[in-house]
Amino acid sequence: MSKKNIFVIGLDESNLPTLHDVPGAQDYHFRPLLTVEELQVGEVSVADLLHKAQSELDAFDGTIDAIVGYWDFPVSTLVPILSERYGTTSTSLESVVKCEHKYWSRLEQQKVIDEHPRFGRVDLAAEDPQPPEGVRFPMWLKPALSYSSELAFGVKNEEEFREAVAEIRAGVSRVGRPFEYVLDQLKLPAEMAGVGGEVCLAEEALSGIQVAVEGYVHDGEVTVYGALDSINYPDSSSFLRHQYPSSLPEPVVRRLQDVSKRVMRQIGMDAATFSIEYFYDPQNDEINLLEINPRHSQSHAELFEYVDGVPNHHCMVSLALGEDPSLPDRAGPYRAAAKWYHRWFADGVVHGVPDAGDIERIEREIPGVRIELVPEEGQRLSDMPEQDSYSYELAHIFTGGDSEEDLRAKYDRCVAALNLSFDQTSPGGRDEKNP
Repeated sequence: MSKKNIFVIGLDESNLPTLHDVPGAQDYHFRPLLTVEELQVGEVSVADLLHKAQSELDAFDGTIDAIVGYWDFPVSTLVPILSERYGTTSTSLESVVKCEHKYWSRLEQQKVIDEHPRFGRVDLAAEDPQPPEGVRFPMWLKPALSYSSELAFGVKNEEEFREAVAEIRAGVSRVGRPFEYVLDQLKLPAEMAGVGGEVCLAEEALSGIQVAVEGYVHDGEVTVYGALDSINYPDSSSFLRHQYPSSLPEPVVRRLQDVSKRVMRQIGMDAATFSIEYFYDPQNDEINLLEINPRHSQSHAELFEYVDGVPNHHCMVSLALGEDPSLPDRAGPYRAAAKWYHRWFADGVVHGVPDAGDIERIEREIPGVRIELVPEEGQRLSDMPEQDSYSYELAHIFTGGDSEEDLRAKYDRCVAALNLSFDQTSPGGRDEKNP
């Protein structure tokens, strides 16, 4: 029997190992379609990307059995467009855009749930933009669409509001303009008439424990298969780690599942995975939805494999082949797992970056870890793409263990073993926030 050809938009080396660990992988041939650089670096043209992808697919001498992706825009929107053209299984483009466009997503959410913050649009074209009526400080300003929290700013007063608006104005078109092409493919409802892709959203700031819920929809049935805690660095909005499974009480997790199911039914997604981020405030026992991602999180693949025995890529692949995923529960070698973000909170030039052999040695010496380095030797941190507004990622460190203490001990050993150094370029550049 010939292998099924699964085209992965933006296939990268770091995800290949977990893709090859999905059940039945011996019967699949994962084929790259467009590069991460083409998809995420510089000005993006969806029309050009579609033309290039179609040229590659048309030139392929074999069956096209599935087209998948695990990145945000433009990958998330390319998947349904190409799937429709080549007759493979996918959710609708409209359902994806209802998640990706943060303002449209909020409009859909408020139709079926109350668990969301106050929000509104900021008129970037106004001479003196103001916060939306009814939205109070502190708040977050963000484009309707962005990469990895790019151009997302927490603001506490009018002065910070104006500064953030100026930065968003200057950079919103990089992703917003190509998003217009996608919006043009849809028949938009009256509430989205004239909104477009270059939009700034204001939302009241949320507080509490941040948690992510992952799931999928098959034949209209919504399944939530995992909840993970997201822990920030102290006094920072930047992630320190994602930890699976969540430490929240089971009744709270059930409420998260219920809200997720109601929202995804409203969105109209089917034959696809999703990831939804929430805040839970234990003082008020309140849940608030932060954002919906129309894809599973490739960042969590190792975590599910460590704990459940199967990476979450399995859901994406199964659905794209028209099959209902069935995930094992707690069948992995560890009781807990985490993805850590080793960060630096000042600009600088990085030195002492270990090579592949050094990384393999560290991973052998510390069982249950995997390390992905972000910068290259001699690279200036501010030159790295896809960073948040407040820090720079040095490494992603995956750890599996039997307790949170075990996870932290392995992470600390990895950071020490990496032994990165920096030429500082700003005052007070010492990494004071690194725990």
